[in-house]
Amino acid sequence: MRKIGLLGGMAWPSTLDYYRALCTGANARFRAEGHGAPLPTPPIVIDSVNIAETRALRGVEGDEASWAGYDAAILGVFERLAGAGAEVLAMASNTPHARLDAIRERLPGPVVSILDETASVAAERGATRALVLGTSVTMRGGHYPAALRAHGIAPVPRLPEAEIEAMQRLIDTEFYDGATPSGRAALLDRCDRHGGRAADTAVLLACTELPLAFPDHLDDPVFEAEGFTFINTAAAHVRGILRACFEGSGA
Repeated sequence: MRKIGLLGGMAWPSTLDYYRALCTGANARFRAEGHGAPLPTPPIVIDSVNIAETRALRGVEGDEASWAGYDAAILGVFERLAGAGAEVLAMASNTPHARLDAIRERLPGPVVSILDETASVAAERGATRALVLGTSVTMRGGHYPAALRAHGIAPVPRLPEAEIEAMQRLIDTEFYDGATPSGRAALLDRCDRHGGRAADTAVLLACTELPLAFPDHLDDPVFEAEGFTFINTAAAHVRGILRACFEGSGA
């Protein structure tokens, strides 16, 4: 197995779940191959950032210069991960993927993108439209719409600014320490109000804390619940990270 390097801490609950999912996913593969106990787990190094500091570094959509500090912080993490021997790089969060294209040429190696993995899963499911729900950076940015269109999926038009801000507050207050019942109810209400029940539409849980509202589906890249088709971006991403971890490793 190739060594995985994760940017964590945006926020810690999803970082914790990524670690669990990567280990259990590898266990499942080796168990299916008849491997005896102890089941192998992938080598993983995590650089967990301070979300309060990175949040303060966020720039303004459309103003590239305003993102310089944020970009530098991400690049610093990847340089430390590569220095620790990581061969498969990934960010255990949707939000920093808004800057992936902007910094890609300066990265110390290829990064497994949650955008590509999510869009691929939605296409496999047969979705032709997608509602993206996540942090304000994710919902304002053009990175998810671009990834979706590349897979033949039309993104639901950008929601009003008041809805974007409300979604960020919901994540900060009802999902940061794990999903609350009221947070789940509010999430489902937004899915309903913005066309998520349409038969051709997939709802992207495009903040890696949002899948915590569905504890029975934490390892399912796509699942049905409450009349919606959800794409669990974290699970889709983990699937891609593990695929990269095993590629060419001889494991």
